[in-house]
Amino acid sequence: MKTTYLTKSLILPLVCLWALTACGPDRNASKRSERADDPVAYDLPQIVDKGVLRVITTYSPTGYFIYKGKTMGFEYELFKRLADHLKVRLEVVLARNVDSVIPMLNRGEGDIIALGYTITSDRKELVNFTDSYLITHQALIQKKPDNWRKMTLDQIDETLIKDVTELIGDTISVRKNSSYYIRVKQLSNEIGGKVHIDILPGSLSDEEIIQKVAMGEIRYSVIDYNKAAIHKSYFPVIDVGTPVSLSQRIGWAVRKTSPELLKTINEGLAELKSKPDYNVIYRRYFENRKYFNRRLDSEYYTGVTGKFSKYDEMVKKYSKDLGWDWILVKSLIYQESMFRNNRTSWSGAQGLMQLMPGTAEELGVNDLNDPEQNIKAGSLYLKKMHSSWEQIPDSIQRIKFAMASYNCGLGHIKDAQRLAEKYGRNSLSWDDGVDFFVKNLSNPKYFNDPIVKYGYARGSEPYNYVQDIFERYRNYKTIVTSL
Repeated sequence: MKTTYLTKSLILPLVCLWALTACGPDRNASKRSERADDPVAYDLPQIVDKGVLRVITTYSPTGYFIYKGKTMGFEYELFKRLADHLKVRLEVVLARNVDSVIPMLNRGEGDIIALGYTITSDRKELVNFTDSYLITHQALIQKKPDNWRKMTLDQIDETLIKDVTELIGDTISVRKNSSYYIRVKQLSNEIGGKVHIDILPGSLSDEEIIQKVAMGEIRYSVIDYNKAAIHKSYFPVIDVGTPVSLSQRIGWAVRKTSPELLKTINEGLAELKSKPDYNVIYRRYFENRKYFNRRLDSEYYTGVTGKFSKYDEMVKKYSKDLGWDWILVKSLIYQESMFRNNRTSWSGAQGLMQLMPGTAEELGVNDLNDPEQNIKAGSLYLKKMHSSWEQIPDSIQRIKFAMASYNCGLGHIKDAQRLAEKYGRNSLSWDDGVDFFVKNLSNPKYFNDPIVKYGYARGSEPYNYVQDIFERYRNYKTIVTSL
Protein backbone atom coordinates (compact mmCIF):
# COMPACT_ATOMS: atom_id res chain seq x y z
CA MET A 1 0.00 0.00 0.00
CA LYS A 2 3.03 2.27 0.34
CA THR A 3 2.83 3.00 -3.37
CA THR A 4 -0.08 5.33 -2.57
CA TYR A 5 2.20 7.71 -0.73
CA LEU A 6 5.32 7.09 -2.80
CA THR A 7 3.75 7.46 -6.21
CA LYS A 8 1.53 10.38 -5.41
CA SER A 9 4.23 12.35 -3.65
CA LEU A 10 6.24 12.29 -6.86
CA ILE A 11 3.28 13.60 -8.83
CA LEU A 12 2.26 16.15 -6.23
CA PRO A 13 5.08 18.62 -5.45
CA LEU A 14 3.65 20.01 -2.24
CA VAL A 15 6.29 21.62 -0.05
CA CYS A 16 6.77 19.99 3.36
CA LEU A 17 5.52 22.00 6.32
CA TRP A 18 8.88 21.49 7.94
CA ALA A 19 10.89 22.23 4.79
CA LEU A 20 13.83 24.38 5.68
CA THR A 21 14.79 25.07 2.08
CA ALA A 22 17.53 24.11 -0.29
CA CYS A 23 20.55 25.12 -2.29
CA GLY A 24 21.58 27.90 -4.67
CA PRO A 25 24.62 28.77 -6.74
CA ASP A 26 26.02 31.13 -4.14
CA ARG A 27 25.05 32.59 -0.80
CA ASN A 28 24.45 36.14 -1.98
CA ALA A 29 22.29 34.98 -4.88
CA SER A 30 20.28 32.94 -2.39
CA LYS A 31 19.69 36.00 -0.23
CA ARG A 32 18.70 38.15 -3.22
CA SER A 33 16.11 35.64 -4.38
CA GLU A 34 14.39 35.78 -0.99
CA ARG A 35 14.32 39.57 -0.79
CA ALA A 36 11.06 41.42 -1.23
CA ASP A 37 10.06 45.07 -1.20
CA ASP A 38 9.73 46.77 2.14
CA PRO A 39 7.40 44.68 4.31
CA VAL A 40 3.85 45.93 4.69
CA ALA A 41 2.96 47.64 7.96
CA TYR A 42 0.57 45.12 9.48
CA ASP A 43 0.86 44.12 13.11
CA LEU A 44 -1.14 42.59 15.95
CA PRO A 45 -3.75 45.40 16.25
CA GLN A 46 -4.66 45.00 12.56
CA ILE A 47 -4.83 41.21 12.93
CA VAL A 48 -7.13 41.44 15.94
CA ASP A 49 -9.24 44.13 14.25
CA LYS A 50 -9.67 41.99 11.12
CA GLY A 51 -10.22 38.89 13.24
CA VAL A 52 -7.96 36.67 11.13
CA LEU A 53 -4.47 35.26 11.70
CA ARG A 54 -2.95 34.09 8.40
CA VAL A 55 -0.25 31.45 8.68
CA ILE A 56 1.97 30.63 5.71
CA THR A 57 2.75 26.94 5.75
CA THR A 58 2.97 23.87 3.52
CA TYR A 59 1.51 20.38 3.53
CA SER A 60 3.47 17.61 5.25
CA PRO A 61 2.85 14.44 7.29
CA THR A 62 4.29 16.01 10.43
CA GLY A 63 3.41 19.69 10.36
CA TYR A 64 0.07 20.31 8.62
CA PHE A 65 -2.18 17.72 7.01
CA ILE A 66 -5.70 16.27 6.92
CA TYR A 67 -6.25 12.67 7.94
CA LYS A 68 -9.69 11.05 7.97
CA GLY A 69 -11.22 14.51 7.88
CA LYS A 70 -9.28 15.91 10.83
CA THR A 71 -6.88 18.83 10.42
CA MET A 72 -3.70 17.90 12.24
CA GLY A 73 0.05 18.45 12.56
CA PHE A 74 2.64 19.63 15.04
CA GLU A 75 2.86 23.14 13.62
CA TYR A 76 -0.90 23.28 13.12
CA GLU A 77 -1.64 22.46 16.75
CA LEU A 78 0.73 25.20 17.89
CA PHE A 79 -0.55 28.01 15.68
CA LYS A 80 -4.17 26.94 16.23
CA ARG A 81 -3.60 27.51 19.94
CA LEU A 82 -2.14 30.91 19.15
CA ALA A 83 -5.17 31.92 17.07
CA ASP A 84 -7.53 30.71 19.80
CA HIS A 85 -5.56 32.70 22.38
CA LEU A 86 -5.90 35.84 20.24
CA LYS A 87 -9.61 35.03 19.72
CA VAL A 88 -9.21 35.31 15.95
CA ARG A 89 -9.99 32.98 13.09
CA LEU A 90 -7.12 30.94 11.71
CA GLU A 91 -6.48 31.05 7.98
CA VAL A 92 -3.86 28.72 6.49
CA VAL A 93 -2.05 30.07 3.43
CA LEU A 94 -0.50 27.13 1.60
CA ALA A 95 2.82 27.82 -0.12
CA ARG A 96 3.72 25.66 -3.11
CA ASN A 97 7.41 26.55 -3.07
CA VAL A 98 9.44 27.23 0.04
CA ASP A 99 11.57 29.76 -1.84
CA SER A 100 8.55 32.09 -2.02
CA VAL A 101 7.58 32.27 1.64
CA ILE A 102 9.59 35.33 2.75
CA PRO A 103 8.33 37.48 -0.17
CA MET A 104 4.81 36.22 0.58
CA LEU A 105 5.18 37.29 4.20
CA ASN A 106 6.55 40.73 3.40
CA ARG A 107 3.90 41.34 0.74
CA GLY A 108 1.27 40.75 3.42
CA GLU A 109 -0.11 37.46 2.09
CA GLY A 110 0.34 35.98 5.56
CA ASP A 111 1.33 37.06 9.06
CA ILE A 112 3.57 34.19 10.17
CA ILE A 113 5.84 31.73 8.40
CA ALA A 114 5.33 28.47 10.25
CA LEU A 115 7.69 26.24 8.31
CA GLY A 116 10.01 25.11 11.04
CA TYR A 117 12.67 27.50 9.71
CA THR A 118 16.20 27.20 10.94
CA ILE A 119 17.17 30.53 12.49
CA THR A 120 20.10 31.84 10.43
CA SER A 121 21.91 35.18 10.24
CA ASP A 122 20.96 35.64 6.58
CA ARG A 123 17.27 35.16 7.27
CA LYS A 124 17.38 37.48 10.26
CA GLU A 125 18.23 40.28 7.84
CA LEU A 126 14.89 39.74 6.11
CA VAL A 127 12.50 38.72 8.92
CA ASN A 128 12.28 38.58 12.68
CA PHE A 129 12.33 35.15 14.27
CA THR A 130 10.41 34.04 17.31
CA ASP A 131 12.18 32.36 20.18
CA SER A 132 13.10 28.83 19.18
CA TYR A 133 10.61 26.09 19.95
CA LEU A 134 12.71 23.18 18.72
CA ILE A 135 16.38 22.26 18.79
CA THR A 136 17.63 19.75 16.24
CA HIS A 137 20.60 19.07 13.99
CA GLN A 138 21.03 18.34 10.32
CA ALA A 139 21.58 14.71 9.34
CA LEU A 140 22.98 13.06 6.24
CA ILE A 141 20.36 11.00 4.40
CA GLN A 142 21.83 8.00 2.62
CA LYS A 143 20.61 4.66 1.35
CA LYS A 144 21.64 1.32 2.74
CA PRO A 145 22.62 -1.47 0.30
CA ASP A 146 19.73 -3.21 -1.46
CA ASN A 147 20.44 -6.44 0.44
CA TRP A 148 20.87 -4.72 3.79
CA ARG A 149 18.38 -7.00 5.55
CA LYS A 150 20.73 -9.94 4.97
CA MET A 151 23.75 -8.05 6.30
CA THR A 152 25.06 -7.55 9.83
CA LEU A 153 25.09 -4.06 11.31
CA ASP A 154 28.87 -3.92 10.95
CA GLN A 155 28.64 -4.88 7.29
CA ILE A 156 26.00 -2.20 6.67
CA ASP A 157 28.12 0.42 8.45
CA GLU A 158 31.07 -0.39 6.22
CA THR A 159 29.02 0.72 3.19
CA LEU A 160 27.82 4.03 4.71
CA ILE A 161 29.33 7.44 5.27
CA LYS A 162 30.01 7.60 9.01
CA ASP A 163 32.41 10.56 9.00
CA VAL A 164 31.72 13.73 6.99
CA THR A 165 35.30 13.81 5.71
CA GLU A 166 34.39 10.81 3.56
CA LEU A 167 32.13 13.14 1.54
CA ILE A 168 35.07 14.95 -0.09
CA GLY A 169 34.61 14.77 -3.86
CA ASP A 170 31.05 13.46 -3.53
CA THR A 171 27.71 15.20 -4.21
CA ILE A 172 24.89 16.15 -1.86
CA SER A 173 21.48 17.14 -3.25
CA VAL A 174 19.65 19.96 -1.44
CA ARG A 175 17.13 22.70 -2.22
CA LYS A 176 17.68 26.31 -3.18
CA ASN A 177 17.89 29.02 -0.48
CA SER A 178 18.18 26.52 2.34
CA SER A 179 20.03 26.24 5.59
CA TYR A 180 21.02 22.82 4.25
CA TYR A 181 22.79 24.42 1.30
CA ILE A 182 24.59 26.87 3.55
CA ARG A 183 25.66 24.01 5.80
CA VAL A 184 27.07 21.94 2.94
CA LYS A 185 29.12 24.94 1.77
CA GLN A 186 30.45 25.41 5.28
CA LEU A 187 31.22 21.71 5.45
CA SER A 188 33.50 21.95 2.42
CA ASN A 189 35.56 24.60 4.19
CA GLU A 190 35.65 22.73 7.49
CA ILE A 191 36.85 19.40 6.10
CA GLY A 192 39.29 20.99 3.65
CA GLY A 193 37.85 19.41 0.54
CA LYS A 194 35.14 20.09 -2.01
CA VAL A 195 31.66 18.64 -1.49
CA HIS A 196 29.67 19.20 -4.68
CA ILE A 197 26.10 20.48 -4.48
CA ASP A 198 23.26 19.29 -6.68
CA ILE A 199 20.46 21.87 -6.64
CA LEU A 200 16.94 20.51 -6.15
CA PRO A 201 13.73 22.44 -6.94
CA GLY A 202 12.19 24.45 -4.10
CA SER A 203 8.89 22.68 -4.77
CA LEU A 204 10.26 19.41 -3.41
CA SER A 205 9.36 18.62 0.19
CA ASP A 206 11.68 17.01 2.69
CA GLU A 207 9.55 13.88 2.43
CA GLU A 208 9.96 13.75 -1.35
CA ILE A 209 13.71 14.24 -1.04
CA ILE A 210 13.96 11.44 1.52
CA GLN A 211 11.96 9.26 -0.85
CA LYS A 212 14.31 10.04 -3.72
CA VAL A 213 17.24 8.86 -1.61
CA ALA A 214 15.31 5.72 -0.61
CA MET A 215 14.58 4.94 -4.27
CA GLY A 216 18.16 5.58 -5.34
CA GLU A 217 17.33 8.63 -7.46
CA ILE A 218 19.79 10.78 -5.55
CA ARG A 219 22.72 9.58 -3.48
CA TYR A 220 22.81 11.92 -0.48
CA SER A 221 20.81 14.75 0.99
CA VAL A 222 20.62 16.65 4.26
CA ILE A 223 17.42 16.97 6.35
CA ASP A 224 16.69 17.98 9.94
CA TYR A 225 17.12 14.97 12.15
CA ASN A 226 13.69 15.08 13.85
CA LYS A 227 11.97 14.78 10.47
CA ALA A 228 14.47 12.29 9.09
CA ALA A 229 14.16 10.01 12.12
CA ILE A 230 10.38 9.62 11.92
CA HIS A 231 10.58 9.03 8.16
CA LYS A 232 13.13 6.29 8.72
CA SER A 233 10.30 4.18 10.14
CA TYR A 234 8.50 4.45 6.79
CA PHE A 235 11.66 4.18 4.67
CA PRO A 236 13.79 1.67 6.63
CA VAL A 237 16.27 1.53 3.76
CA ILE A 238 17.62 4.98 4.65
CA ASP A 239 20.23 5.82 7.27
CA VAL A 240 20.05 9.10 9.18
CA GLY A 241 22.70 8.49 11.82
CA THR A 242 25.49 10.74 10.52
CA PRO A 243 25.22 14.34 11.79
CA VAL A 244 26.47 17.15 9.55
CA SER A 245 25.89 20.06 11.93
CA LEU A 246 25.82 21.05 15.56
CA SER A 247 22.49 21.79 17.22
CA GLN A 248 20.40 24.42 15.45
CA ARG A 249 17.39 26.45 16.55
CA ILE A 250 14.01 26.23 14.82
CA GLY A 251 11.48 29.07 14.97
CA TRP A 252 8.67 30.93 13.25
CA ALA A 253 9.17 34.14 11.30
CA VAL A 254 7.23 37.41 11.21
CA ARG A 255 7.72 40.68 9.36
CA LYS A 256 10.07 43.25 10.82
CA THR A 257 7.03 45.53 10.95
CA SER A 258 5.23 43.18 13.40
CA PRO A 259 6.93 43.67 16.80
CA GLU A 260 3.71 43.32 18.79
CA LEU A 261 2.84 40.05 17.09
CA LEU A 262 6.36 38.79 17.74
CA LYS A 263 6.10 39.64 21.44
CA THR A 264 2.72 37.90 21.73
CA ILE A 265 3.93 34.75 19.97
CA ASN A 266 6.99 34.53 22.20
CA GLU A 267 4.82 34.85 25.30
CA GLY A 268 2.47 32.16 24.00
CA LEU A 269 5.29 29.78 23.08
CA ALA A 270 6.92 30.22 26.48
CA GLU A 271 3.65 29.40 28.21
CA LEU A 272 2.98 26.37 25.99
CA LYS A 273 6.48 24.94 26.39
CA SER A 274 6.11 25.14 30.17
CA LYS A 275 3.18 22.72 30.06
CA PRO A 276 3.10 18.93 29.43
CA ASP A 277 0.94 19.51 26.35
CA TYR A 278 3.95 20.57 24.31
CA ASN A 279 5.82 17.30 24.75
CA VAL A 280 2.63 15.32 24.16
CA ILE A 281 2.09 17.10 20.85
CA TYR A 282 5.71 16.61 19.82
CA ARG A 283 5.68 12.89 20.56
CA ARG A 284 2.41 12.47 18.67
CA TYR A 285 3.99 13.60 15.41
CA PHE A 286 7.68 12.77 15.72
CA GLU A 287 7.89 9.68 17.90
CA ASN A 288 4.73 7.63 17.28
CA ARG A 289 6.06 5.56 14.40
CA LYS A 290 3.13 3.17 13.99
CA TYR A 291 0.67 6.05 13.72
CA PHE A 292 2.95 7.86 11.26
CA ASN A 293 3.23 4.84 8.98
CA ARG A 294 -0.48 4.06 9.18
CA ARG A 295 -1.29 7.62 8.20
CA LEU A 296 0.98 7.65 5.15
CA ASP A 297 -0.44 4.35 3.97
CA SER A 298 -4.04 5.40 4.54
CA GLU A 299 -6.51 5.87 1.72
CA TYR A 300 -7.75 8.89 3.68
CA TYR A 301 -4.49 10.83 3.91
CA THR A 302 -6.26 13.59 2.00
CA GLY A 303 -3.36 15.64 0.66
CA VAL A 304 -2.16 12.63 -1.30
CA THR A 305 -5.34 10.73 -2.19
CA GLY A 306 -7.94 13.52 -2.20
CA LYS A 307 -10.25 11.34 -0.11
CA PHE A 308 -11.78 12.08 3.28
CA SER A 309 -13.80 8.96 4.04
CA LYS A 310 -15.53 5.99 2.43
CA TYR A 311 -18.69 8.08 2.14
CA ASP A 312 -17.28 10.68 -0.28
CA GLU A 313 -19.22 9.51 -3.34
CA MET A 314 -22.51 9.50 -1.43
CA VAL A 315 -21.86 13.05 -0.23
CA LYS A 316 -21.07 14.20 -3.77
CA LYS A 317 -24.28 12.61 -5.02
CA TYR A 318 -26.64 14.30 -2.56
CA SER A 319 -24.77 17.62 -2.44
CA LYS A 320 -25.67 18.20 -6.08
CA ASP A 321 -29.37 18.37 -5.32
CA LEU A 322 -28.67 20.54 -2.28
CA GLY A 323 -26.60 22.88 -4.45
CA TRP A 324 -23.68 23.11 -2.02
CA ASP A 325 -20.02 22.29 -2.52
CA TRP A 326 -19.68 18.67 -1.45
CA ILE A 327 -16.53 19.53 0.49
CA LEU A 328 -18.56 21.96 2.59
CA VAL A 329 -21.13 19.24 3.28
CA LYS A 330 -18.25 16.92 4.12
CA SER A 331 -17.00 19.45 6.66
CA LEU A 332 -20.46 19.59 8.24
CA ILE A 333 -20.67 15.80 8.44
CA TYR A 334 -17.31 15.65 10.18
CA GLN A 335 -18.58 18.23 12.66
CA GLU A 336 -21.64 16.10 13.33
CA SER A 337 -20.12 12.63 13.59
CA MET A 338 -16.43 12.60 12.61
CA PHE A 339 -17.59 10.20 9.86
CA ARG A 340 -18.67 7.63 12.45
CA ASN A 341 -21.84 6.06 11.14
CA ASN A 342 -22.81 4.41 14.44
CA ARG A 343 -22.58 7.57 16.51
CA THR A 344 -25.50 8.50 18.80
CA SER A 345 -25.57 11.78 20.70
CA TRP A 346 -26.86 12.41 24.22
CA SER A 347 -30.04 13.83 22.66
CA GLY A 348 -30.70 10.72 20.57
CA ALA A 349 -29.46 12.08 17.22
CA GLN A 350 -28.03 9.28 15.12
CA GLY A 351 -25.71 8.48 12.26
CA LEU A 352 -23.38 10.46 10.05
CA MET A 353 -25.51 13.60 9.96
CA GLN A 354 -26.91 13.18 13.47
CA LEU A 355 -30.58 13.17 12.63
CA MET A 356 -33.27 12.93 15.28
CA PRO A 357 -35.58 9.92 14.84
CA GLY A 358 -38.62 12.17 14.47
CA THR A 359 -36.99 14.23 11.74
CA ALA A 360 -35.83 11.08 9.99
CA GLU A 361 -39.36 9.69 10.01
CA GLU A 362 -40.71 12.89 8.44
CA LEU A 363 -38.09 12.55 5.71
CA GLY A 364 -38.94 8.92 5.01
CA VAL A 365 -35.85 7.36 6.59
CA ASN A 366 -36.43 4.04 8.29
CA ASP A 367 -32.82 3.16 9.10
CA LEU A 368 -30.63 5.95 10.46
CA ASN A 369 -27.67 3.59 10.58
CA ASP A 370 -27.72 3.14 6.84
CA PRO A 371 -25.11 5.64 5.59
CA GLU A 372 -26.82 6.48 2.31
CA GLN A 373 -30.26 6.97 3.88
CA ASN A 374 -28.71 9.14 6.57
CA ILE A 375 -26.80 11.35 4.11
CA LYS A 376 -29.82 11.61 1.80
CA ALA A 377 -32.11 12.61 4.67
CA GLY A 378 -29.57 15.02 6.16
CA SER A 379 -29.13 16.71 2.80
CA LEU A 380 -32.89 17.02 2.39
CA TYR A 381 -33.17 18.59 5.84
CA LEU A 382 -30.35 21.01 5.04
CA LYS A 383 -32.17 21.92 1.82
CA LYS A 384 -35.32 22.58 3.83
CA MET A 385 -33.42 24.86 6.21
CA HIS A 386 -31.76 26.61 3.28
CA SER A 387 -35.16 27.23 1.68
CA SER A 388 -36.34 28.86 4.90
CA TRP A 389 -33.86 31.71 4.40
CA GLU A 390 -34.69 32.83 0.86
CA GLN A 391 -34.70 36.44 2.07
CA ILE A 392 -30.94 36.33 2.72
CA PRO A 393 -29.34 37.83 -0.43
CA ASP A 394 -25.76 36.68 0.09
CA SER A 395 -25.27 32.99 -0.75
CA ILE A 396 -22.60 32.33 1.89
CA GLN A 397 -24.56 34.10 4.61
CA ARG A 398 -27.65 32.11 3.66
CA ILE A 399 -25.71 28.86 4.03
CA LYS A 400 -24.58 29.93 7.50
CA PHE A 401 -28.17 30.62 8.55
CA ALA A 402 -29.15 27.18 7.21
CA MET A 403 -26.33 25.46 9.09
CA ALA A 404 -27.19 27.16 12.35
CA SER A 405 -30.84 26.20 11.90
CA TYR A 406 -29.81 22.61 11.22
CA ASN A 407 -27.86 22.63 14.47
CA CYS A 408 -30.26 24.23 16.95
CA GLY A 409 -33.57 24.69 15.18
CA LEU A 410 -35.09 27.30 12.90
CA GLY A 411 -37.04 28.98 15.70
CA HIS A 412 -33.99 29.98 17.74
CA ILE A 413 -32.27 31.48 14.69
CA LYS A 414 -35.44 33.44 13.85
CA ASP A 415 -35.39 34.75 17.44
CA ALA A 416 -31.79 35.91 16.98
CA GLN A 417 -32.70 37.59 13.71
CA ARG A 418 -35.48 39.55 15.41
CA LEU A 419 -33.06 40.62 18.13
CA ALA A 420 -30.56 41.78 15.52
CA GLU A 421 -33.23 43.91 13.87
CA LYS A 422 -34.30 45.38 17.23
CA TYR A 423 -30.76 46.34 18.21
CA GLY A 424 -29.82 47.81 14.85
CA ARG A 425 -27.60 45.01 13.58
CA ASN A 426 -27.79 43.61 10.07
CA SER A 427 -30.52 40.99 10.35
CA LEU A 428 -29.75 39.64 6.87
CA SER A 429 -26.14 38.82 7.70
CA TRP A 430 -24.84 36.05 9.92
CA ASP A 431 -21.35 37.50 10.31
CA ASP A 432 -21.26 40.53 12.61
CA GLY A 433 -25.02 40.51 12.71
CA VAL A 434 -27.26 37.66 13.77
CA ASP A 435 -24.38 35.51 15.02
CA PHE A 436 -23.88 37.81 18.03
CA PHE A 437 -27.46 37.30 19.20
CA VAL A 438 -27.39 33.57 18.54
CA LYS A 439 -24.31 33.36 20.76
CA ASN A 440 -26.14 35.32 23.47
CA LEU A 441 -29.39 33.36 23.53
CA SER A 442 -28.17 31.97 26.87
CA ASN A 443 -28.13 35.52 28.31
CA PRO A 444 -31.34 36.43 30.23
CA LYS A 445 -31.16 39.95 28.80
CA TYR A 446 -31.89 38.47 25.40
CA PHE A 447 -33.80 35.22 25.87
CA ASN A 448 -36.29 37.00 28.18
CA ASP A 449 -36.98 39.68 25.57
CA PRO A 450 -40.69 39.61 24.56
CA ILE A 451 -39.79 39.20 20.89
CA VAL A 452 -38.00 35.93 21.64
CA LYS A 453 -40.54 33.14 21.08
CA TYR A 454 -38.44 30.06 21.72
CA GLY A 455 -36.62 31.17 24.86
CA TYR A 456 -33.26 30.00 26.14
CA ALA A 457 -30.74 28.26 23.90
CA ARG A 458 -27.13 27.27 24.33
CA GLY A 459 -26.23 29.77 21.66
CA SER A 460 -22.51 29.18 21.76
CA GLU A 461 -23.11 25.77 20.17
CA PRO A 462 -24.58 26.96 16.83
CA TYR A 463 -22.20 29.92 16.85
CA ASN A 464 -19.14 27.65 17.16
CA TYR A 465 -20.75 25.06 14.89
CA VAL A 466 -20.86 27.42 11.92
CA GLN A 467 -17.44 28.86 12.67
CA ASP A 468 -15.78 25.44 13.00
CA ILE A 469 -17.37 24.06 9.84
CA PHE A 470 -16.18 26.97 7.73
CA GLU A 471 -12.68 26.88 9.18
CA ARG A 472 -12.50 23.16 8.40
CA TYR A 473 -13.93 23.81 4.94
CA ARG A 474 -11.19 26.33 4.20
CA ASN A 475 -8.58 23.76 5.21
CA TYR A 476 -10.25 21.03 3.17
CA LYS A 477 -10.55 23.29 0.15
CA THR A 478 -6.95 24.49 0.40
CA ILE A 479 -5.70 20.92 0.31
CA VAL A 480 -8.07 19.54 -2.34
CA THR A 481 -7.46 22.41 -4.77
CA SER A 482 -3.73 21.66 -4.54
CA LEU A 483 -4.20 18.16 -5.94
